[in-house]
Amino acid sequence: MSGGIPSGDRASRGRGRAQSADLTASRPKPKLKKVMPEVWALIRPRRWILAGSFLLMLVNRLCSFVLPLSARPLINNVMVGRNMKLLPLIIGYVAVATLVQGITSYMLTQLLSTEGQKLISELRIQVQSHIGRLPVSFYDENRTGTLVARIMSDVEGVRNLVGTGLMDFVGGILTAIIAFLLMMRVNGRMTLLTLCIMVTFGLILQKAIKKIRPIFRERSKINAEVTGRLTESLGGVRVVKGYHAEASESQVFATGVKRLLDNIISSLSAQSLMTLTSTMVLGIIGGLVMYIGAHETAAHRLDVGGYVSFTMLLAFTMSPIVQLVSIGTQLTEALAGLDRTNEIMSESEEDSEPQRTNAAGAVRGDVAFEDVVFEYEAGKPVLHGISFAAKPGSVTALVGSSGSGKSTIISLICGFHTATSGRVLIDGVDLATIRLSSYRQQLGVVLQETFLFDGTIRENVQFSRPDATEAQWMEACRIARVDEFSEKFPDGYETIVGERGVKLSGGQRQRLSIARAILADPRILILDEATSSLDSESEAMIQGGLNHLMQGRTTFVIAHRLSTIRRADQILVIEAGLILERGTHESLYQLGGRYYDLYTRQHGVESNLFLAPGEGSKPDDEEQVEA
Repeated sequence: MSGGIPSGDRASRGRGRAQSADLTASRPKPKLKKVMPEVWALIRPRRWILAGSFLLMLVNRLCSFVLPLSARPLINNVMVGRNMKLLPLIIGYVAVATLVQGITSYMLTQLLSTEGQKLISELRIQVQSHIGRLPVSFYDENRTGTLVARIMSDVEGVRNLVGTGLMDFVGGILTAIIAFLLMMRVNGRMTLLTLCIMVTFGLILQKAIKKIRPIFRERSKINAEVTGRLTESLGGVRVVKGYHAEASESQVFATGVKRLLDNIISSLSAQSLMTLTSTMVLGIIGGLVMYIGAHETAAHRLDVGGYVSFTMLLAFTMSPIVQLVSIGTQLTEALAGLDRTNEIMSESEEDSEPQRTNAAGAVRGDVAFEDVVFEYEAGKPVLHGISFAAKPGSVTALVGSSGSGKSTIISLICGFHTATSGRVLIDGVDLATIRLSSYRQQLGVVLQETFLFDGTIRENVQFSRPDATEAQWMEACRIARVDEFSEKFPDGYETIVGERGVKLSGGQRQRLSIARAILADPRILILDEATSSLDSESEAMIQGGLNHLMQGRTTFVIAHRLSTIRRADQILVIEAGLILERGTHESLYQLGGRYYDLYTRQHGVESNLFLAPGEGSKPDDEEQVEA
């Protein structure tokens, strides 16, 4: 497509609201068992990398046990037994183990951190690509900033599912198990008592993590809302300043930030409570080990070296458990982000309907409506049995009061919505059965509000056809008279136009839009109030480009200049979702009906009405039929 999306009638946007409106609304919280297949889908392509990382982690954790296991022979044999020959050997074991542990830690961090960032990049690309293929109704019901947050923020924590977070989680559990088995060899009584306390702590930890997960989901929701409003506020800065609303916008943003702060404080409080509990558990276990260890040593059931070794192994058992508080929080945040990401990915794409099996092929431009009824909201039709035909190369003008259904008709032609009943035919084929990706390649749109990207003039013109040759896009610029102002800039066609083309005038932006449409070479062209906001001088400059663009294409215009309406092959007067009148400019004016009323309300009766354009008619800036 060569332009943006025509704004549909705003009377109601209910259709699809239940399924796609405000994705931040509460949904059933997926349980861990239901999330696991989705986690596996992320892990599966990286399973061999994770398997290799697991082996590195296993070597790393086994090496860490060399130090506590060396404590017993060091104390009993070297310090107490005075066997100094063992000292170099013990130190050598510890040194080698420490070196291996350092090397494997470095490799794990590099490997998993890199893979985690790759996952984030891939997910962002997938989510953005999927959102780009969703229907227009989805965008009608979701803020741009909210969708940006979904793409950029929600996937951020997912890196922990394949990164260091997951491996630390698994490694911590593995370390605790190995340490527990070694502790059993040293003293079974102290080990079993320690195990009972740790199991109790584990149950408490599980319940705490379950309660924290909804808090992270809520944080993502609030963050998306705040980001969405901030994006809108920055994008509409001229309106904000024009109405001196800086203070009110700051207040709205501050309120959102306060909600976000309250959520963060709630999660921090929960984490602090978990940390407090783990510290208390660690203290209780430490005290019990000291008490029982002293009695066991006094009863000669445990030597001093064994007690020291047990204490060090206990630290290896408790340290991973305490770390699980932090790691568990990271994984909980990752799962919450995955939940929200999957909500987006589960939305149906435009071409996902099973009936869309036909490729558009080379479109001739024969458009027909057959008794079309359309409802945005069930039971509230906005179009009532619309029927008309537009032959290839013809010009059809849609006029009528605001909210009459003109933009809805255009939306149906563009395939943004599907008729509730009746058919929209393109070259005799029901548009509901055509793959929209192939159809829209031959559709062009020029809007009243031209959307330009913050890039160069060249990039904005080539947007509709990136593979165009230098000669082709230069010809499009010449026809649309883009060359007249572009070549006056110091950087020529490499001039940056600014966000939404803010550095260009309205007429210059519109000429860029027309050049973009000319380069696309569409078979069906939509002109949605393409010149109504321009002054007569700007309109006159781009009229030639529009005339060239319309030649040989099936064209639909909304509220275009009177000169274009006069040349239209047919004019459809739309009122309350019905075609009230149809015909040419002359026949409808002579009819003296609704079109006559619309015209005379703005211009009065002209004795020279039927002169050719430019022959005694009023200036173009006065000749605009009511939208």
